Amino acid sequence: MFKKGDNGLINLTDESRIKFRTSISNSLLEQLKEMADQNNTYVNYLLENGMQNLLKDGVIIYDKKTRPKDRIQYKTSYDKNLLASIRKIAKEHDLFINDVIEYSTKYIDLNNVKKRNHRYRVVK
Repeated sequence: MFKKGDNGLINLTDESRIKFRTSISNSLLEQLKEMADQNNTYVNYLLENGMQNLLKDGVIIYDKKTRPKDRIQYKTSYDKNLLASIRKIAKEHDLFINDVIEYSTKYIDLNNVKKRNHRYRVVK
């Protein structure tokens, strides 16, 4: 994100975001990478969109027996408030955060996902 200054653009860190490491299914991650490339976005933006839409719906039907066996570490950053909401809903449903993140991929709306150039936006 950039801000217009007297001497041009100033690169800013988005303070509303925090780094987060989780485990996610490797096969699901590969599908998300392909989907991100096809839609000019990033995996992280897809995940955030799915989580936002899941929170709007508020319903999780998850069978812990179907947890993927191919999980790998995945590091990215999320909006602080979004991640706090995901933590809360995971706790309410007695799930792990990574379970909720993986489940939220069913709620991705490709029509409303941020594009790659979003990170280069200019704010006032």
